[in-house]
Amino acid sequence: MSKPVPADWNTWDVQYHTAAAHLPSGIRVRVGIGTPDGRIVDDFTWRRGLERLGHHTVDGEYAEVTVRSGEALLRLVFTNPRPDVLCGLAELLEPVPAGHSVHLIVDRLPGAPGARPDVPTGGDRLDVAVGQRQWKVALSAPVTVESGDDAVRLSLPQGATACRFVWALSGDPGADLAHDFDAARERAERVAIGGSGWLGRSAEGYQRALTWNTIIRTDLARVIVPTSRDFVSQARGGFYGTWALHCWDTFFCGLTATWIDHDYARGIYDQMFEQVTADGFLPNRVSDERGRTDDRSQPPVGAYTVLKSYLSTGLSDETRDRRLLTDAYPTLLGWHDWWPRARRGPHGVLAWGSDPTDDPKSATVDSTRRESGLDDSPMYDDIQYDPVTHTMDLADVGLNALHAADGAALALIADRLGDAETAARLRAEVAETARRLDEVFWDESAGHYRNRRADGTFDVHLAPTMLYPLLAEVPDADRARRMVETLLAPDLLGGSPPLPSVSRSDPGYNRFYCRGRIWGPHAFLVVEGLRRYDLDAEVDRIVDELLAIFRLEWEEHSHVHENYFSSPDEDIHPFEARSDYLLSWGNLLAYLAMQQLADPRPGGWRFAHPGRTAELTNLNLREGRLSVAAGDRLRVTLDDAVLVDAPAGTVVEDYERTAETVRATVRRTGSDPVVFGVPAAAEGSVTVRVDGADAAPSPVTGGTVTVALPDGAGRRAVTITADPAARRPS
Repeated sequence: MSKPVPADWNTWDVQYHTAAAHLPSGIRVRVGIGTPDGRIVDDFTWRRGLERLGHHTVDGEYAEVTVRSGEALLRLVFTNPRPDVLCGLAELLEPVPAGHSVHLIVDRLPGAPGARPDVPTGGDRLDVAVGQRQWKVALSAPVTVESGDDAVRLSLPQGATACRFVWALSGDPGADLAHDFDAARERAERVAIGGSGWLGRSAEGYQRALTWNTIIRTDLARVIVPTSRDFVSQARGGFYGTWALHCWDTFFCGLTATWIDHDYARGIYDQMFEQVTADGFLPNRVSDERGRTDDRSQPPVGAYTVLKSYLSTGLSDETRDRRLLTDAYPTLLGWHDWWPRARRGPHGVLAWGSDPTDDPKSATVDSTRRESGLDDSPMYDDIQYDPVTHTMDLADVGLNALHAADGAALALIADRLGDAETAARLRAEVAETARRLDEVFWDESAGHYRNRRADGTFDVHLAPTMLYPLLAEVPDADRARRMVETLLAPDLLGGSPPLPSVSRSDPGYNRFYCRGRIWGPHAFLVVEGLRRYDLDAEVDRIVDELLAIFRLEWEEHSHVHENYFSSPDEDIHPFEARSDYLLSWGNLLAYLAMQQLADPRPGGWRFAHPGRTAELTNLNLREGRLSVAAGDRLRVTLDDAVLVDAPAGTVVEDYERTAETVRATVRRTGSDPVVFGVPAAAEGSVTVRVDGADAAPSPVTGGTVTVALPDGAGRRAVTITADPAARRPS
């Protein structure tokens, strides 16, 4: 795989899931269904006929989708097997309703220069002129040609329910008509992330929510990944012209893209970094028709997600993708430092805001809400705009905690990049922010953090943002336990499913949008915080319930939602419900479950059995493809090499594997030994250390070493190091 680029045949056209376009020439081929009343249906969106998304590679080499018109189902496959060649398959699925037919519409991408395509005659071999380019087209069935002002329609005869077609600039396209689409799909899926058991088919939705939302900007100069095609395209019922990017949305997309392809993830982050303002912050939004919001930003999750992406790319700093850090660090640091300069609100802490600009919507209450990312949250129903500070008159727990977590992540990035002075400065600032969080926001009588109004009173509204101090590791263990017990009560932020976007007891709670729905970003940030305090029981319950609702929507409807119901009796599918059907960050609910098996952390990887049979395969690391199987045992492999083979009750933490050493911390139940795979350089004799005490050198068999740990030992540090004198010659 590779980062998508505006070249060759691909599915980047924002308007159609059922079109392949050639870049930079701009020719487009899309597929429609003919109906008995003579209409051609080709404007499929999630609310108009998209039935099921198939696999889609990052680079667009393979894409498959099924659409519906009435009772007719059409399966469409595009492949790009070599430069300037498009192979397609369009087939009506059995049983085919009477009067339905297959049509190809040939036109140009909006904004592409040049004349419309010219197709002189029909048949099964066509010459198609597009400006100076001459395409040779071969089809498995003859077509009739009908030319219009802007497009040419190629229609299969009635009764022809399937068509293979090939477009080529050179050579004989007929030679590719026997193209094996099943084989192409198998090749594409061989490197796709897989899942089974407890994870179900969630890994499919995790990937396709990103790859099917990759689009071309209308200037044909940039491929981008917004959170949703439908959301950004007016032609699809969306809110912008043809493209838009949003700040914290983009960072969550970059994070979950990392296990799919590192270059893809870097490109997603870069599309936001390119928009940094002269003041040094990243804007809430940039789009073709509404421009850029130079008055406001969005929640500071950049450093945390970029660091997590970096950790996800390898098993140690020796192999990880360092460019993820070096490319991002200057912009992330500037953005971090902007917040205390621009957003000092009540009590001298941070508050959401909006600066006065030429935009008449700036410096308003509504714009400050939008900076929070919680546009219509009841938390902000009664706030006022302070024209002196340019902020809300409400000091916000979530913002201050996220800024502290951002600073802590930046300090770790600075460490790895050798910027010790900045790392020390950031840690001092984070410590002061933590002190102020406890001083300003802790409500001893309630047992948790609360927002603080300008008059000094605690705000009545409760949201998952009150749990964000866990992410910044602000409270001690006792206080953390107390806040979790109070906030995750069933009538507040607990219940089933958990983590509604505002407390169920809130007078503004109505299960709509940010007034009660469950959102992937909130869930991710809360669960990451719970994991830092080893609150495993709470994590297990939350992740299990959120995975269940993710699987329900993906496996039944092929949907990955912008937000999810907080009560199972709510229908989130109507347009008025405001829950986009394929919005990328909804895949965070699947990501949380995947992390139960494999989770990269600053101290090293954590591998664990989720308590249910499950398998997660093909996570893309720099060293190879990482897979975790949880059955009778916990088994972690890198390509075909065993990294860990342990009893099901084992939790492996702080795992790191360099060219010469394996180290980990092990929590284990039972008496069975744990098997560790050692690097190839160590395949001779090794020294095993457990909790710092030397053990006898262990023989290595097939690149693995068995480590027997004492019963009841709790956490035990294990280090396996090669004996340089005994290494096999290279």
